[in-house]
Amino acid sequence: MEQQLTYTMPRIGDKAPDFDALTTIGQLNFSDYNKGSWVILFSHPADFTPVCTTELSGFAKEKEFFAAHNTKLMGLSIDSIHSHIAWVNAVQEKTGILFEFPIIADIDMKVAKLYGMLQPGESETSAVRAVFMIDPEGKVRLIMYYPLNIGRNMEEIKRTLLALQTSDTNKCAMPLNWEPGKKVIVPAPKTIKALAERKSSNLEMVDWYLALKSI
Repeated sequence: MEQQLTYTMPRIGDKAPDFDALTTIGQLNFSDYNKGSWVILFSHPADFTPVCTTELSGFAKEKEFFAAHNTKLMGLSIDSIHSHIAWVNAVQEKTGILFEFPIIADIDMKVAKLYGMLQPGESETSAVRAVFMIDPEGKVRLIMYYPLNIGRNMEEIKRTLLALQTSDTNKCAMPLNWEPGKKVIVPAPKTIKALAERKSSNLEMVDWYLALKSI
């Protein structure tokens, strides 16, 4: 019986694994790059492929949004640095879009294995489309996985980043389909006194455990 390879991956709440890697902007240490800012680390299957070109172009076009929200980008695929540079150059020449964020040349698959981006049922040589959102403390806060043939949703990536940051700032939770400007969920009361205070508050009460407010 053929043995299937398996790789571990960090979980939500874990410290993001640190690494050193060669990227399109030079040699980088991840924890240094992460220090003081959010990082979205994302992988793509291969350079010079159509879905990946649309995705990385999408990230590049949102440069100002991510900068405004203290978020750095870092891409990865199991390609050489020369392939990355040639692809970056080709996309800029054809579309005018420049991938200014670093793209890891993970030819030895070290980072892909460290983050569980290689999933043998999909491919043993190409990374799936993974997204890791890592906060300024270096903690993994959100993980998304997409198969090789399905592109990510940039609006959802932006929405979830804002939801995480808003939740941290306001100590609240986000309801279904939350977007900036919509009401947030207030943590449920844990004492009888807190319950009484909630009943007499100005919160929008659905039930004692579900209350919303504007921020």
